Amino acid sequence: MRNPLNLLKGFSRHFTPAFLVTLALSAGYPSAQAATPDTAPGELKNTLAQIDTAANNHNVPALMQFYSPNFTHTDGLNRQSMEKILTQFWQRYPQLNYRTELVSWQSQANGFVAETVTQITGTTPVQGRDWSFNSTIRSRQRFEGQKIVTQEILSERTQLSSGEKPPTLDVRLPEQVRTNQEFNFDAIVKEPLGDDLLVGTALEEPIGPDKYINATPVELEGLDAGGIFKIGRAPATEGKYWISAVLIRADGMTILTQRLPVVNRTTTGSASPNPPSSRPANSP
Repeated sequence: MRNPLNLLKGFSRHFTPAFLVTLALSAGYPSAQAATPDTAPGELKNTLAQIDTAANNHNVPALMQFYSPNFTHTDGLNRQSMEKILTQFWQRYPQLNYRTELVSWQSQANGFVAETVTQITGTTPVQGRDWSFNSTIRSRQRFEGQKIVTQEILSERTQLSSGEKPPTLDVRLPEQVRTNQEFNFDAIVKEPLGDDLLVGTALEEPIGPDKYINATPVELEGLDAGGIFKIGRAPATEGKYWISAVLIRADGMTILTQRLPVVNRTTTGSASPNPPSSRPANSP
């Protein structure tokens, strides 16, 4: 029997490039106090509005006008790879809506730094099945003129669901972990299962340019409890990871992905990430 999650995982990961039209910047900028959105200059507000318009129209050439030729992203992307990924992505999934809110901004000698929250919503058919999704992305970016020079996504949470009654999840995951730190990942189904069979899995993937396009096959397992309960250990080197829960019941399915940064601390040990392992549902 064909594993349906090969398709679902590809859909989940291919959705991530849409986040790149949110506004972000790389770490290490001066820590001067940011100003409130109402004081932002018209130039910055207008640029953000034009970026949202281009994203809602899925107009890649118009959107790329706002990216510097020397654009860099902390996930390893550049302007060329960004353009390629967005073109492929919007060809596959043309029904997304973007709404960006400016949270704070700073003026710099050559431009602005802006922190934003973007909501991405929509419904997209994939091989005869309608998928609904809702994403919240918090990010910052640096502008020089009207060009985005650098980006970094600060937090990322995406939920995709399909079917008449997809599982409603309560997901518990730290905002970040230290190198070699043990952490819990719980994805709890809120509704009573009754006699329904629940299957699913947890996934952990390092974030990199190749992962934006290439789907990852997954293997499902029967779940005795009402959700997924895992213990993971962060790798010995800092990095960024996607942590996902995939849960399927008879009348629906849900995929939820969050970004988990691993921050550095002085330690020794292997740099290979350790995937989450199962733990009892009543574990702390």
